[in-house]
Amino acid sequence: MCGIAGIITANTNELSTGRLKTMTDVIVHRGPDGEGQWISADGRVGLAHRRLSIIDLSEAGTQPMHYMDRYSIAFNGEIYNYVELKEMCVKQGYRFATQTDTEVIMALYDWKKEECLQYFDGMYAFALYDVNEQKVFAARDRFGEKPFYYAVLPDSTFFFASEMKALWAAGIKR
Repeated sequence: MCGIAGIITANTNELSTGRLKTMTDVIVHRGPDGEGQWISADGRVGLAHRRLSIIDLSEAGTQPMHYMDRYSIAFNGEIYNYVELKEMCVKQGYRFATQTDTEVIMALYDWKKEECLQYFDGMYAFALYDVNEQKVFAARDRFGEKPFYYAVLPDSTFFFASEMKALWAAGIKR
């Protein structure tokens, strides 16, 4: 199942690994096999993850995951056709360090940008940060099988999570 959470903000006081951990602690049931928190070097983007190991059971599948020293992602779900997509990416010169569908998402995003969604067959929710463009791209599957709840504060701070209670744990009012 997995669980994701994150904060994107211009106010670096809003973001800490402790706050991200608080968000994922309340959704521990979504991913009892591991957890991770990551904050960008500029302190404006934080991603967190609770892991349920299914595809790549090794530590290489730990999230938030990073790719090409450029992308970071928190991903929940499964891309059913990731093997075929990986083969397409390899033909374009992309290299992979894991056997995960998560890494394939980042490679395909690098190649196709937002159009990558047209290639995914699966159920998913993710937030992907591009450090070069200073941009976050977030998406969920068409049917919302994997939830993506979010809140935007008046100062434009953006919170997201797999469950509402993770937002409440971060201090978002009900």
